[in-house]
Amino acid sequence: MPRPIQATIHTAALRHNFERLRSAAPGARLWAIVKANAYGHGIERAFEGMRGADGFALLDLNEAQRVRDLGWRGPILLLEGVFEPRDLELCSRLQLWHVVHNDDQIDWLAMHKTHSPQSVFLKLNSGMNRLGFTPERYRAAYARLGALPQVDEISLMTHFSDADGDNGIADQWARFQRATEGLPGERSVCNSAATLRYGSQSEIRGDWVRPGIAAYGSSPDFPQHDAAHWGLLPTMTLSSKLIAINHLEAGETIGYGSIFTADTPMRVGVVACGYADGYPRHAITGAPVLVDGVRTRTLGRVSMDMLVVDLAPVPQARCGSEVTLWGQGPKRALLPIDEVAQAAGTVGYELMCALALRVPTVVL
Repeated sequence: MPRPIQATIHTAALRHNFERLRSAAPGARLWAIVKANAYGHGIERAFEGMRGADGFALLDLNEAQRVRDLGWRGPILLLEGVFEPRDLELCSRLQLWHVVHNDDQIDWLAMHKTHSPQSVFLKLNSGMNRLGFTPERYRAAYARLGALPQVDEISLMTHFSDADGDNGIADQWARFQRATEGLPGERSVCNSAATLRYGSQSEIRGDWVRPGIAAYGSSPDFPQHDAAHWGLLPTMTLSSKLIAINHLEAGETIGYGSIFTADTPMRVGVVACGYADGYPRHAITGAPVLVDGVRTRTLGRVSMDMLVVDLAPVPQARCGSEVTLWGQGPKRALLPIDEVAQAAGTVGYELMCALALRVPTVVL
């Protein structure tokens, strides 16, 4: 039989999360963010659960082609824009919208030969300091784009750096308002945290919202709020089974480096899952895990293909018992990916994106 590890993509949970995000930003159109291969879910696997969106937003032309090949005829947005002049040819052929965040991209548009003007999103650097024109240069960039026959609609966008934290969006929102005052065009500023926290305010939610991680059932402001607080469901489950059970005496150790020592006799289980499957190696003793739907913990260091769990809370566990590393477990049990990520000192985004190719994946 094949190794018992498996990832499951939950189409119904994707649909549920999109409905929840729509209700958080009533009246706004919704981008389905499918960069990083739909946050590790697989664009093709996630598509059915996301096709209720108003558009798909992603990073590269290959991803855009894959979405078109799935039959999508609506808007597709390149979130980092084009990377060289010839990319604009495929933008014309695939009818892609794209972000403009620097002068080179405007120069390339000015040289591009096309019979169909393109829709662009002009990005403001309001404080994230990654991409975008500074507030002092934003209007000049808008004027340059507006003068080009290659450009049709110009939408206005920025990206909040602290929508998920105590700093909030006030400063960046004020910069965006000043920079765009009086400029025509649709607005898009809300990521996941801003959509959930501020989407009820019509001015802030604008015309388009861009929730990424929340669509996949992870809380954008964990641990302040968990996914259940926002009404989100896990869209990815990583599960396996116990492949061995060991009995330890007090003083015996587990795994590489012997970093865990039993202080009393223990019954432990070995799980067919390791860092080569995408489970975080830095999740040492104490990371939450479900065995037969019962919460317990990992013990010792995660190895390439296996990890060890404490079976004290699950005396009925046997070889073959189901293990949920994150997501939806048996008996309606849930293990939020954010809790596993926190135990590993990272975020749910990374765990989703790190799911290894060797893990068989099914779609429900």
